[in-house]
Parts: sequence; C-alpha cells; structure tokens
Amino acid sequence: MGALLESLLNFWESTGIYKLINSVDAAWWQTIVMLAIVCVLVYLAIVKKFEPLLLLPIAIGMLLTNLPGGNMFHSDFFMNPDVPINYGQILREGGLIDLLYIGVKTGLYPCIIFIGIGAMTDFTPLISNPKSLLIGAGAQLGVFVAFSGALLSGQFSALEAASIGIIGGADGPTAITVTKTLAPHLLGAIAIAAYSYMALIPMIQPPLMRLLTTKKEREIKMTALREVTQTEKIIFPIMVTIIVALVVPEALVLIGCLMLGNLLNVCGVTGRLSDTAQNALMNIVTIFLGISVGATAVAKDFLDLKTLLIIGLGLIAFMISTVGGLLTAKIMNVLSGGKINPLIGSAGVSAVPMAARVSQIEGQKADPSNFLLMHAMGPNVAGVIGSAVAAGVLLARFAGLG
Repeated sequence: MGALLESLLNFWESTGIYKLINSVDAAWWQTIVMLAIVCVLVYLAIVKKFEPLLLLPIAIGMLLTNLPGGNMFHSDFFMNPDVPINYGQILREGGLIDLLYIGVKTGLYPCIIFIGIGAMTDFTPLISNPKSLLIGAGAQLGVFVAFSGALLSGQFSALEAASIGIIGGADGPTAITVTKTLAPHLLGAIAIAAYSYMALIPMIQPPLMRLLTTKKEREIKMTALREVTQTEKIIFPIMVTIIVALVVPEALVLIGCLMLGNLLNVCGVTGRLSDTAQNALMNIVTIFLGISVGATAVAKDFLDLKTLLIIGLGLIAFMISTVGGLLTAKIMNVLSGGKINPLIGSAGVSAVPMAARVSQIEGQKADPSNFLLMHAMGPNVAGVIGSAVAAGVLLARFAGLG
C-alpha cells in the first residue's frame, strides 16, 4: 500500500498541474494569462487571417514554452548578458526550441527570409521612379521617434530603446535582427508587436491617410510608369548592395540577402533557386522563426509594465512612420506640381505588399477609376531597404555597447 501511494505521489508530482501550481519561475495566474494571449493570437491568425503564416507559429511557440514541464526552451541559455552563450551546453542539454533558437541568435533565419522576400519582390516600380526612395526614407521617421520616446521614458536602456524603435520600420525580420543583438530578452514582446501591427495595417493606416490628405489629393491620377529593361533589373540589386556596403556596412547582411534573392529572380538563369527561396526554404524557416520567437515570450519576462510600454511605443512608431511617409509624399506632390498622389506615402512602411494595397483601396474610394498599386509599390519596396538601413544605423551605434 505504501509503495502504491508513493507511486501515485510521484506521478502527481510529474504532472503539468503540479508543476503549474508549484512553479518557481512564474505564478500560476501568469501562465493562465499567457495561455489566454495564445488563444487570442490563434484567433487572430486563423479567424481574422492577420499575418497567419507567422502569427500562428509565434502563438504555438508561446504555448509550448509556457506549458509547465515541457523544458523545450531555456531562456537562461540565451538571455543572460553577463554569461557567454555556451553552444556546447545547448547541444547537450537543450530542448527542441533551444536548438531552433540558435538560428535566431546567430541571425540565420532573418537573413534566409530576406532572401525569400527579395525573390518575391518586384523592384521595377522603384527602378522606374527612383524618387520613391525618398518616401521610403521618410517612412522611417517612426523608428527614431519611438527610440527617443523609449529612452526619455526612463524605463529602457539605449539598447532596448533602439530595439523598440525598429518596430516603426514595419519589418518583422529586421526587428528580430536588431533585437536579438541588442535586447534579446525583449524579443518576444517586440516581435509580437511588430507582426501584430503589420497585420493591422488595414485598420491603422486609413484614418491617418484620410486625416492628412484632401479628397482632391486622393483623386490625383499618376502617369504610367516607364518600362524597365532587363539590364536595369540585374544591375539594380548589385548596385544597391555595393552602395549600402560603402555607406552603412552594418545593414549589408540584410540588404545583401534581400538583393541576392531579387537577383536570383530577375537574372533569368536561376529559376529553380528563386522558386526554392520563395517557397520551400522560406516556408520552412518561417515555421522555425515563428516558434523560436514565440518561445521567448515566457510569462515571468513577458507580463510586466515594460511589455505594455513596448506595445504602446510600437503603435506610436508605426503611426509616425505612416505619417512620415504621407508628409514626404505631400511635399513631393507640391514640388512636382500636383503629379504625385500623397496616398502612396503610407506605403513607405516596409509591409510588402499590404501597405501598397491599402493605398490602392483608399485611392479607389476617392475615385473608382484610380489605380495606384504599382505606384505605391515603389515606396513600399523602398521601405524594405529603408528599414534595413535604419537597422544598420542602430546596430552601428549601439551593438558595441551590449
């Protein structure tokens, strides 16, 4: 009888319920809150279709890391700034997500995703209208406004503020690249904020677009873009890579991968590689990245005042970036004699192609015969380059302080 009771007691102590009640890492209610957040993210991904390809793996990563007893991710292996990462220990003692997270910590996953994004991106509108680069640059305003706000709040260090600011670039892989280097303990909150706001573009941007433009401006019809030659398409990614390397070398890792993917697509002789980058490789890494990033949102680190501030500052960053792009486009409209529809300015954020589609939708609301999609794609892809350059600037300034 005693042996039976001992066996039952051992079984009880091995259950997740027991570990949930007696957890030393987080109170039981914190775990319940995290599971509720997981349910919300799953709902948004599946029912509302908000960035489901990444939001769903992130939610599952959060679920796996917050369920008691799984031991799939050990934040102490990666998040302690005073202790160098021991990859040998991770390989010997780490769980599944510990192994997957190595791809985040080394910067491998964001770079591979940028290769896929480059292969899927058409830079023709930007090549045809290089002035779009100015709009993409103007749409990075939110990065530096949010960085300043986070720093002035007194709640964040310079490294944390830089990581929060990059949310304004509206580019998930870029935000992950900066954060995993400067403030890895904030990776879960920043990644969730970045991808959530990207998914909410159709709700966040239109009110700002209508507020900052007149109906007459929204009705402006832009002239057709000039035809771009095959030679220009091939030269463009090579020249951009060289220029970025000479000006902001810290951004080269992202820009180089982005332009490699694009070159695979436009050169005409690597169709199989381009197809692999766009589909199989991109999809595999997206799953690994989402699960790994979601796993960093452990209850004891995620549920605090800083997380709420990050979400609020991230929203401000995104809105200011949208405003920066719109105001830049309005200035260009005045200088061009009324030939540029300011609505394309909101597409300067790096959320391809959703932001460009929102510009198209708002333009057609003002005039059903107005077609702005290709014109908006110029600032949109310029925003991808702009966010990577902004990330390079932040890394150049702060990476040595970590």
